[in-house]
Amino acid sequence: MSRRELSEEERALWRGVARSVKPLRKRAARARDDDGEPAAVSAKAVTSTKAAKTTAKPPAKPAKFVKLAPPPSKPAAKPVLLPAFVPLARREKQQLARGRTAIDARIDLHGMTQAQAHGALVHFLHRAQHDGAKFALVVTGKGARSMDSERGVLRRQVPHWLRLPDLRDIVLGFEEAHVLHGGEGALYVRLKRMK
Repeated sequence: MSRRELSEEERALWRGVARSVKPLRKRAARARDDDGEPAAVSAKAVTSTKAAKTTAKPPAKPAKFVKLAPPPSKPAAKPVLLPAFVPLARREKQQLARGRTAIDARIDLHGMTQAQAHGALVHFLHRAQHDGAKFALVVTGKGARSMDSERGVLRRQVPHWLRLPDLRDIVLGFEEAHVLHGGEGALYVRLKRMK
């Protein structure tokens, strides 16, 4: 097979590649001519390379694996103790029912899905606390009775949501509202003051 000459474009391409590549080992680097192109390799060089490979040292023994001690275990996280809810005093509840103590904020969750109601409740409570409200009224409704589901999904869920840790820095306590404010379909919620 005869050797073909490289075109000027191919030589320029080769020079660019040759300049950008570093040899893995200096000993194994091929001899290059003045243009940075590989020089013709003689049979003598090939046999000397083979000889060098055969006289090379045997590979070193693989290192022994040392069993490391397991990392120290982290101490178990202490359970976060949430403060107990402060129930509304009988007198406070009476004052709210008679209108002598103001209900500072109100929200009606009728007609909302659980996801919508949860988002609206969280936003409402943050806003009410920010505005300095002490008491809020949350109307859940008593729930429509249907053949397929139990009555009052929001009525059951809202007290559960108020007990969740993400709202405990806002809510001090809550109780069922007086009949004049919705009775079992509404809650009086006492809010913490902002610091």
